[in-house]
Amino acid sequence: MTLISFVVPAYRVQGYLRECLDSILDQPVADIEVIGVDDCSPDDSGDILAEYADRDRRMHAVRLTENVGLGPARNIGLDRATGEYVWFVDGDDWLVPDCLAEVVECLRASRPDVLLVDHVRTYWNNATSPSAMAEVFPEPPGEETFRLRDRPETLRLLHTAWNRLIRRQFLLEEGLRFAPGWYEDVSFSYPVLMAAERIAVLDRVCVNYRQRRTGAITRTRGDRHFEVFHQWHRVFRLMDTWGPAVDDLRPAVFERMIWHYLCVLGNGQRIAPGLRPAFFARITADHARWMPPGGYPAPAGAEGLKHRLVAAGRWRTFSALRTAYQARDAARRTARSTRRRVTPRVRRTARLTRDTLLREYYRAESRRPVDPTLAVYAAYWYRGYSDNPAAIFEAARRLAPEVHGVWIVRRDRVHTVPEGVAYVVAGTPAYYRALARARWLVNNVNFPDFVRKRPGTVHVQTHHGTPVKVMGLDQQRYPLGAVGMDFAGLLRRMDRWDYSVSANSFSSQMWERAYPARYTTLEVGYPRNDRLVTATAEEVLRLRAGLGIGLGEQVVLYAPTHREHLPGYRPPFDPQRLLDVLGPAGRLLIRSHYFHDRDRRTRSPGERDRVRDVSAHPRVEDLYLVADVLITDYSSAMFDYAVLDRPIVVYAPDWEAYRLARGVYFDVTAQPPGAVATSFADLLDLFHAGEVDAEAAREARQRFRARFCALDDGHAAERVVRRVFLGEQPDPGASGC
Repeated sequence: MTLISFVVPAYRVQGYLRECLDSILDQPVADIEVIGVDDCSPDDSGDILAEYADRDRRMHAVRLTENVGLGPARNIGLDRATGEYVWFVDGDDWLVPDCLAEVVECLRASRPDVLLVDHVRTYWNNATSPSAMAEVFPEPPGEETFRLRDRPETLRLLHTAWNRLIRRQFLLEEGLRFAPGWYEDVSFSYPVLMAAERIAVLDRVCVNYRQRRTGAITRTRGDRHFEVFHQWHRVFRLMDTWGPAVDDLRPAVFERMIWHYLCVLGNGQRIAPGLRPAFFARITADHARWMPPGGYPAPAGAEGLKHRLVAAGRWRTFSALRTAYQARDAARRTARSTRRRVTPRVRRTARLTRDTLLREYYRAESRRPVDPTLAVYAAYWYRGYSDNPAAIFEAARRLAPEVHGVWIVRRDRVHTVPEGVAYVVAGTPAYYRALARARWLVNNVNFPDFVRKRPGTVHVQTHHGTPVKVMGLDQQRYPLGAVGMDFAGLLRRMDRWDYSVSANSFSSQMWERAYPARYTTLEVGYPRNDRLVTATAEEVLRLRAGLGIGLGEQVVLYAPTHREHLPGYRPPFDPQRLLDVLGPAGRLLIRSHYFHDRDRRTRSPGERDRVRDVSAHPRVEDLYLVADVLITDYSSAMFDYAVLDRPIVVYAPDWEAYRLARGVYFDVTAQPPGAVATSFADLLDLFHAGEVDAEAAREARQRFRARFCALDDGHAAERVVRRVFLGEQPDPGASGC
C-alpha cells in the first residue's frame, strides 16, 4: 500500500511547479504517489504535470475542464488518492531535501491521525523566516501523540493544509473536505485538529513556504478577502453540530478567529483603505455572534487593546491607533538608517562629475514630452547591433516604418553598426536624451538603474537565450555564480518591464520564477532565430565563402559557455586532436572568450587555417548557418542551433560541479539535444564512431526540438512588432475553461 499520497493543485504556478514536483519525487522514499490537479490553469501548469506523469509512474495528472478553485481541486485529488496518508502541497512551495525519510519514520512510529511538520517562509530575495513551531512548543512534544484539548496551543500553528499529513481514512470517516472560496484552509485545518484523536508533531523543517512577489492572493487587494468570514462561520457551525464535545475548545478557537481577522485587516496588500471600515464592522459582528459564554483568553498589551476595540466597534480609534503605530515604526526605521550612514560629509559635497551633469540633463529631458515615434534599442550592454533587438528592429522597419529606431552602442563598437542604422554613443548627451524621450525601449539585458519608467513608455525585455543555468533571483541560492550581483537593483529594473519575450513554454516558466514582476509574457519564439528559418541555401554558401570554407568541408562549431564562478576555467579541449578525427575535410570554429589568448605558435599554417577563433564575429546566427555540427555545454546556443535540425553534441566535462556551484534548470545530460560526452576522450569517440548523428542522437534532437523550438517559425519578430508597436492583440483561441 502507498504510504503517502501527495495532492498538488496547480493554477498559474508554471514557474514554480517543476521545483515543487522535483522536491517530492527526488526524496529517498519509494512508497509515495503524486496526484497533480490542473485546475484549468491558463498557463502551462497542466502540460508540466502531464510531462512528469509520462516519465514517472508515481505521478498521476488530472486535467480539469473548468476552474474550480483550490479547495475543490484538492478534494478531487483526495478522491483519487490511495495512500494511507495525504499531504496537500501547493504547487509553488517545495519540500526540503531528504525530509521525507524522517516523516515516514515518524508516521510508522506513532500512526497519528495528523502529523504536523515545521516550515520556513522563503522570500523572493532568498531571505527566510521561521515558523511559530519553537514558540508554540518550546519543548518538542517528541514521539507522544495527543488530542487538541490536551495541547490547545497547537492552534497557534499556521492553519494551512500543507504543514500537516492526515490519515486518509480519518478524513473519510469524519467527512472533512475543503470548501470553495478563498481561505479554504481555515474551515479544513481547524476541524481536522479538533476531530483528531492522535496528533503528532515532527520538529523538522519540511516545507519551504514560498512568499511570492506577485501572483499570490495574500498580495492581491480585493473584496474576495471578505470570504474569510464565510470560512470561519463554517468552523463554528460545525462546532455547533458537534455540541458539548468541543465546548472546551471554543475559547481558543475564537481567539484564533479574531487574531486571523486582524491579520487580514492589518495587511495593506489585501484590504484596500476604502474597504477597511466595512471589514472591521464584520469582525465586530462576529465577535458578538460567536463569543463563548465564559469569554476567551484575550492577548495582553497592544494586541489585547485591538481585541477590546473590536468588541466595542470603535473603528475610528482602531484606525488612529494603527496610524500611530505605523508612524512610530517609520520613525524607528529612519533612525536606524541614519545611524548606518557613516560616509563623511565631505564625500557628500564632492564636486559634480561629468556623469552627474549628464544625469541632470537626463532628468531635464525626462520632463519634456515622450517622443511618440522614437524606439531605442540595445544589446549586450551596448556591445553592438545584434541578437533579438536587432531582429525586432528590422521587423519594425518593415511593418511599422513610422517608428524611428535608434541604437545605443559603445564608442569602440560603432564600427559594427550596419550602414543606414541610426545610433547614439553611450555616455553622450544624445544617449541620455534618447533614453529620456523614447516611447519604446528594447533590450536583451537591462538598461542602467538611472533610467526611469515614464508614463506612456513601453519597456521590452527580450532576454538572450533559453536558460540552462539559473538566472535572476534564483541565483541567490548559488552565491558562487552571483558574485557582485545587486538583487535589490534587479527588482527595480524588472519592475520597468512591460513585456518579456520568451522563446518557448519552458523559458516562460523559468522567467516567471526568476523575474517575478507584473510584465506580460510574449511567448512567440526568439526573433533572432527567424533568420535561421528563412535563410536560403545561397545565403549559406555566401557566408561559408566569406569565412573561407569550401563546399566539401565539414564545419564543427565549438561554443562553450563561461563559468562565472571559475573565471579562469578552460574546458579540456584540444582542437588538433579533434581535427585529426574529423580528417582533412574538417574545419573547427571556436566561439568563446576562453580561447582569445590560446597559443598558436606550435601549429603549422595549415593547422591555423583549419581552426578559427570566431569569438568576435558580430552575428552568431551566421556561424550557426555555416556549421554542420555544434558542440556546446550549458550554453543557450543549443536551443537556437536546434532550429536548424543539425547534429548537436553536449560536451559537459564538469557537469556535476557546474550543476552544484552555478545551478541549472534542467539536466542537459538526461534530456539532451543529441549525443553527450562527459570527457574529451568520449567526445573524440563520438565523432570517430559516427554517433554524432546516429539514430539515438536524432531521436533525442527531435524530442528537444518539439519541446523548445516549436514557435521558431520565422515570424517571431513580426509577432513582437505587431503586439508592441502596432497594438494588435493575439487570437485568444479556445482555452477549454
